[in-house]
Amino acid sequence: MTADWLVCANCAGRVSEGRCAVCRAELARLREGRGPWSHFGSPAALIALLLTLVAVTFLVTRPT
Repeated sequence: MTADWLVCANCAGRVSEGRCAVCRAELARLREGRGPWSHFGSPAALIALLLTLVAVTFLVTRPT
């Protein structure tokens, strides 16, 4: 989940802007919830990683 489209009930602004203390607390909570491997959670990132591994395997095992 991203804070790009979340609207704060306290200040009626986007949470990603961090206008009030409630927005800043929610941003901190969202950032804390993401781990170091969260960027591999999207399907596009997993496909890119898989294609990279296939390309490296092909380059290593090809005959000279």
